[in-house]
Amino acid sequence: SDLQKQEERGELLQPLIFVSLVLCSILLYFRVSLMDPGFVKAEEEEKADKSEEQSVVIPLVPSNIKLRRCGYCMVKQPMRARHCQLCQHCVRRYDHHCPWMENCIGEKNHPFFIVYLSMQLVVLLWGGQVAWSGLYFELSWEWLNHNIFLLTSFFLIVIFTIVAVLLLISHLYLISCNTTTWEFMSHHRISYLRHSELENPFDQGVILNLWRFFC
Repeated sequence: SDLQKQEERGELLQPLIFVSLVLCSILLYFRVSLMDPGFVKAEEEEKADKSEEQSVVIPLVPSNIKLRRCGYCMVKQPMRARHCQLCQHCVRRYDHHCPWMENCIGEKNHPFFIVYLSMQLVVLLWGGQVAWSGLYFELSWEWLNHNIFLLTSFFLIVIFTIVAVLLLISHLYLISCNTTTWEFMSHHRISYLRHSELENPFDQGVILNLWRFFC
């Protein structure tokens, strides 16, 4: 049959891989959207984590910087945490609140967010290549009527691809510097950065920064 011939020629492999990538990106979306981004728990539940955190980051920060209590949820904020008024929680290593995900991006789901962006970029590039391969250009209204859907899809894919590339590059740059979007945008308002002698007291070199983030 035609299906068997296509399978023998390997023509079914690419659509299956593409569908698998789309399904993976959907699963990653729900994973990032629904998981705990690193909500700060009650103070007594944080004692076990505090000693480990201090050994990594606090020696690089002036000793007169004290951990403060959040004025909204009344928990003692670990360093690099911030309260999100949309989520109504303080989030560890707060990066930003993502409206697409309807969730904060923080300590626990930030690596999954980067994997999701990478997967989404692969799907968009592949989809753009498929859409482009189906286009042949003619200067006529008849051609435009027959190809308007494909042409619109291609331009939308291009726009989303540009957005995904810019997001991925900016996040990878910040990760390589061991800083967050919030720290980068609000450096002058954050006490542990404003009073530090170093521009970024958490930077431990690109390789170690990436290792600590992903591993």
